Amino acid sequence: MEREWVVEESVAIDADAAEVYAAVADLRRMREWSPEVFATWVRGDIGPGTRFVGFNRIGPRVWFTNCQVTVAVPGQAFAFRVSSFGMPVALWGFRVEDVGGGRTRLTEYWEDLRRDARGAGLVSLLGRVFTGVPAERRAAVNREGMRATLARVDRHVTGK
Repeated sequence: MEREWVVEESVAIDADAAEVYAAVADLRRMREWSPEVFATWVRGDIGPGTRFVGFNRIGPRVWFTNCQVTVAVPGQAFAFRVSSFGMPVALWGFRVEDVGGGRTRLTEYWEDLRRDARGAGLVSLLGRVFTGVPAERRAAVNREGMRATLARVDRHVTGK
């Protein structure tokens, strides 16, 4: 099986794009959406350049990541880069698209940045040690997590 480097999942939500964006761009609420995130530490307003720490968990394994917001366009897109020990790990983001009729398509995406980078092998090894997930399975784990995240955002925004 060939390793996947990019994964994305989408859902159509019965809400306007501004409301959907507000939910996913509020880093302090990420623990409500993501099955891995249990806390975030961020100070001040959230926008391009904002740095934050994500605290994550899979079963008994706990780890943190350093992150920086790269895109924050209200009603359209929100993304951030993840690094560990100063080395690139991943790009996570959300695309928000008004599809008409009061509906919004929300797409969550992930790109593994642990390729052709200084220390990529080390970061992959550390990822396995901290998370228990080998790099080759990370895409599948993230796909499952994205589906849970999107369903939680949908339930929150629509109240259903």
